[in-house]
Amino acid sequence: MKNTYVLILAGGVGSRFWPKSRDNYPKQFIDILGIGKSLLQLTYERFSKICKPENIYILSNGQYEELVKQQLPLLPKENILAEPSRNNTAPCIAYASFKIANLEPEANIVVAPSDHLILKEDIFLQKVETALDNVEKDDRLLTLGISPSRPDTGYGYIKYDREVPGQISRVHRFLEKPNLEKAKEFIASGDYLWNAGIFIWNVKSILKAFQKYAPELYEIFSEGNGHYNTSTEKEFLLKNYSLSPNISIDYAIMEKANNVYTIPGDFGWSDLGTWASLHDVMKKDEYNNVFSGHKISLSETEDCIVQIPGDKIAVIKGLNGYIIVDDGKVLLIYPKSLEQEIKDVSKNVIEICGKDFS
Repeated sequence: MKNTYVLILAGGVGSRFWPKSRDNYPKQFIDILGIGKSLLQLTYERFSKICKPENIYILSNGQYEELVKQQLPLLPKENILAEPSRNNTAPCIAYASFKIANLEPEANIVVAPSDHLILKEDIFLQKVETALDNVEKDDRLLTLGISPSRPDTGYGYIKYDREVPGQISRVHRFLEKPNLEKAKEFIASGDYLWNAGIFIWNVKSILKAFQKYAPELYEIFSEGNGHYNTSTEKEFLLKNYSLSPNISIDYAIMEKANNVYTIPGDFGWSDLGTWASLHDVMKKDEYNNVFSGHKISLSETEDCIVQIPGDKIAVIKGLNGYIIVDDGKVLLIYPKSLEQEIKDVSKNVIEICGKDFS
């Protein structure tokens, strides 16, 4: 589709993947799967199959602009939208939407994170194309929902109308990450999907939604009309971007709008939000261990994920259910069952040892 545009969100820090993911080199830029390509590069390649490369924009923080250029050398430099400040996803999507509307008033837009894994790419792209066809005709805000395979407490959920399985269905509401009991109830009911944070809409629909549900954002970025795609765009952003509220697109728009729909699907999705989620999707040895790096000696060790530099050898014995990560400066040995603590652990290390470890 000639009027399809893709916004790839690549400004996050990925703190739950510390110490591999750091503030100066977060997980979307890392070859976390050990295949020679970063998650950002894989995401870009995926969307290049349905969209002209010049219609793909990378939304990232200013400090990562050079990293994006290095990893995507064929991407036009003007397609790197560097945010002057970290204000969450709604401001950067609003900015990019006004910019695209200035180029193509009939544009259909896909918004997707840069650091997710899609194993069944053909099915995924079919779902995206179905969604694009739909939003071109109807004033809808579409989100891809993931058919849940387990009562996971690490994901947000979508309650939807499942009268027509597998088809476009109305969303009743979004729900934050539940406790285990609630998650089990959601799975048992069959009325819930995982929220993947992948959105599809027409540019007119999303700008109308910003005007109605997030007027402060709409006002800030509508003042940029006349600056977008000109030599004064950067100056406008430096002056105004930081004035926008720090708010996600879910809170700003999706949880308020009454024209939200979903397409359920199973396309091998993982948000790769934690070391355990990476362990789930990687190839394992006979003892359920995942490792990358130089030759490793493991004995009496099960259900672990090990990442060490290529020039090191690890000898590990007697561990069960652990994360072992050596990034050269930091060695992390931590129970998988307590991985939600890693974000706070990294903060404590940075406070004690300084920003070199952030």
